[in-house]
Amino acid sequence: MRITFPHIGNAYIAIKAMLDPLGVDYVVPPKCNKRTLSLATKYSPEGVCIPFKLNLGNMIEAVELGADHIMNVTGHGTCRMGYYFKVQEQILRDMGYDVTMMLTGLSEHKLKGFLNLLRSVSNNAPWSKIISSFAFGIAKMTALDDMEILANNMRAFEIHKGTITPLYRKSLQAIDDASDYHSLKAVVREYGEEMSGVEVIPDYKPLKILVVGEIYVVLDPFANMDVEMELGKLGVVTNRSLYLSRWVKKGLFFNPLGIDQWRDVHKAAMPYLKRDIGGDGWETVGEKVISTGHYDGMVHLAPFTCMPEGTAQCIMPSTKEDLPVLAIYCDEQTSKAGMITRLEAFTDMIAMKKAGCLSQ
Repeated sequence: MRITFPHIGNAYIAIKAMLDPLGVDYVVPPKCNKRTLSLATKYSPEGVCIPFKLNLGNMIEAVELGADHIMNVTGHGTCRMGYYFKVQEQILRDMGYDVTMMLTGLSEHKLKGFLNLLRSVSNNAPWSKIISSFAFGIAKMTALDDMEILANNMRAFEIHKGTITPLYRKSLQAIDDASDYHSLKAVVREYGEEMSGVEVIPDYKPLKILVVGEIYVVLDPFANMDVEMELGKLGVVTNRSLYLSRWVKKGLFFNPLGIDQWRDVHKAAMPYLKRDIGGDGWETVGEKVISTGHYDGMVHLAPFTCMPEGTAQCIMPSTKEDLPVLAIYCDEQTSKAGMITRLEAFTDMIAMKKAGCLSQ
């Protein structure tokens, strides 16, 4: 049995940290690239979203490397993503690949389901070992998010453009290489100090933009064409409400305890959208409402054909909150050059608005 799993952002580093102590034989798919997307587009139904396509491309490339079992999570929510595994499995079988899906439904099984999945791929390792490896993976996930938040805050201030991004990428590799909590803390401290110590523009007051949208395209830099890095190059500080560690903790810990991390966001969205419409659409609307006054603008990322985010995007112009929103739909046809041009125009417009050069 050789395990693999599809990518979502940098989650592979945390998943490796969970599997390595358990002695699991696994294959990490190549990071999403043009070949991944080409394979995915060739074999996927035309109308499905980019998360489906890239996940399928990851699976194909991993199976080519010898994987025969695919770890994944499902759900019974109102987003189609939780049901995609059956279609992906059939496509792989039609291509001649004999693969087995190893799944857990996060919607119904929560933390217990994920721990059981780890136990099944590890040939029934002791529970103490399962819990220990899972906890270390969560610690790495938190460290990854801490480094990303710092990089997205510092990139706008750097005098010598291109200093932060290489440091950030080195920090990812160092986190991946960390073998225990002590070395992990040392990595976070070392790279945190390095990034915080870069030469910055004095007295610079950057624009602040919130990035919202569907979780996969928000987290995955290939899917969103490095939108946060490109905004940083334009001298913009970015933040977002969706980070992998927060999403995992919400799904595995807080929801089962009845703790709603999004309560304030959902309440803010109520005048415009009164119920969950699937994916992250409800949260997207609420984020616009509560972020007004804290940010200069918002970038809304959505997979093309995503109904929840499409619904949220249609609601955006009708809210009374005066926060400029740039909607970017992500699919295989989206051009990075075109996206950068739109980002440049958007940041120019909100800078002029902030300076009082545009009528309100």
